Amino acid sequence: MPDVKDTQTAAPAQEAPAAQEAVQTAVPAQETPKPTMKKPGGKGKKKMIKRLIALAVIAAIVGGTGFGMWYLVFREDKAASQPLTDVAGINTIQSVVQGYGNAVPKESAAITLNAAGTVQEVYVSVGQTVFAGQELYTIDSQTARDNLQKAQDEMNKLLEEANNLTVRAPFAGKLMDVQEFQPDQEVTEGTKVATLVNDRKLKLSLYFSYAYENDIRTGQSVQVTIPAVMQAFDGRVEKINKVSYISPEGGVYFEAVIVFDNPGTLTEKMDASAVLTTADGADIYPYQNGQTQFYETRDILTKAGGPIIGQGNLLNHANVGEGEALLYLGSSTIDEKIQTQQETLDKAMEAMGNFNAVAPIDGQVFSCTLEPGQNVKEGDTVITISNTTTMVVDIQVDSRNIGFIQAGMTMELTDDYGNPVMGTVTNVAMQGEVGTGTTTYPVTLEVDNSGGTIYNGSWLNYKLVTAESVDCVTVPNQCIKRVNDVNGEKQTVVFIQAGSKPDNAVEVDPSSMGEGASTSERLPTAADGFWPVPVTTGLSDVYNCEITEGLEAGTTVFTGWGSGMEDGMSGGGIMIG
Repeated sequence: MPDVKDTQTAAPAQEAPAAQEAVQTAVPAQETPKPTMKKPGGKGKKKMIKRLIALAVIAAIVGGTGFGMWYLVFREDKAASQPLTDVAGINTIQSVVQGYGNAVPKESAAITLNAAGTVQEVYVSVGQTVFAGQELYTIDSQTARDNLQKAQDEMNKLLEEANNLTVRAPFAGKLMDVQEFQPDQEVTEGTKVATLVNDRKLKLSLYFSYAYENDIRTGQSVQVTIPAVMQAFDGRVEKINKVSYISPEGGVYFEAVIVFDNPGTLTEKMDASAVLTTADGADIYPYQNGQTQFYETRDILTKAGGPIIGQGNLLNHANVGEGEALLYLGSSTIDEKIQTQQETLDKAMEAMGNFNAVAPIDGQVFSCTLEPGQNVKEGDTVITISNTTTMVVDIQVDSRNIGFIQAGMTMELTDDYGNPVMGTVTNVAMQGEVGTGTTTYPVTLEVDNSGGTIYNGSWLNYKLVTAESVDCVTVPNQCIKRVNDVNGEKQTVVFIQAGSKPDNAVEVDPSSMGEGASTSERLPTAADGFWPVPVTTGLSDVYNCEITEGLEAGTTVFTGWGSGMEDGMSGGGIMIG
């Protein structure tokens, strides 16, 4: 339609002088050249329109931000004060212990070297099944042998030192010349304790003429006569000493030592004589009589120093047995020294054993770093063995359910592929570990892995129903409130919706209602149509709680506050769960 187009373009051209005239009158003092005529769609007008649009956008942003701040911070949102509700229902609720744990072998052993050496033979390889006592390898280590001998020698010295703190009788006999000691008295090494004599036997030293040299022999029987008791005793020749005893008459004699048993009525320095017999029956008499002597006499001395801490049968003329303790000395360091040295000796023995090692347990060789001819050094872990026929899984059970877990009970587990395995509770810790908002207790499970389907480090999921209530009244967990009544006593309540106050409603201390707090923190009041009624709770899970007393199914209960838009954006203000 060309006619219409021409008419539209002509109109602006007629108005242009007037517009130009208005511009000119705005600057009368200057004489300017007559501007060129421009159409309304020129660049100046476009810039002005863009500025106006930009200012409008900025104003909208600033206004929106201010409104939002006011809406969120300063405005009391009446819509957010709408109560949300649910209905107490009949359900089945379970208390379940579930989670996951890491499976590790029940038994593991690692052999670590305590000295350097050279590998001689290796008898096992990775993956091989071994049995306790089976030979694993042989390593030669002179260092390990030297360390063991040194540790053993040092231990022997300490044991001897400890043994010397007790003074004992070296043989059976009678104590003589006993010294007196006081408790806590300090004595030094070499202190005389007593003299011990062996009076069970007596000996008699006599001299015989060399004319009878070939007629007297060791072991020969002899009759010993003691005039003081007018008795004869059977004895024997214990020793012959070929000495040269010269008598005043010029005779030469040798010594024969005769021993005989003491019936308990004889002592030393008693005159005695003896008669021997030749092979043809002739009597042999000594040059002169002699005197009896104790068979053995020895001074008992301390072999260590220290304070007196006790005494035995330390009395003059007391009969004592061989090894009997007579005096006890103390030491403040010997026990500690022995304990420390025992640890050193144990390590040296372990090190020596590690160089000729046998499997400490039944199991599978998980690692072996040895090769014949290889030089190994102290601290190398050369073989690890794990028995995977039984796996151990550690789990954590919260304080709410730990009372249901007992040693010996079984628990079902599943592996990463959903395959079921059975575990047995072997240990329940009595001490809990306090965490954020809860306390958990470590529980140990043992799982049979004779089939070898569970690997070291596998994760196993577990689940155990510890308790169950069927067809019970339940409400959401957030319905349960703890408040103080007007008497200051704690009450567990649920706020129910009712047109009037129920008979079992309690009067709540206003301070427990959260008055003056934000809407989301306060509890509903009668003005909101809700009343607190006391309840008794039972089992609970993640979402719901069992009500055993105080509430009937079908009752509308308060759950919290909302914006009124939760129920499909209907704006009704009450959500029925």
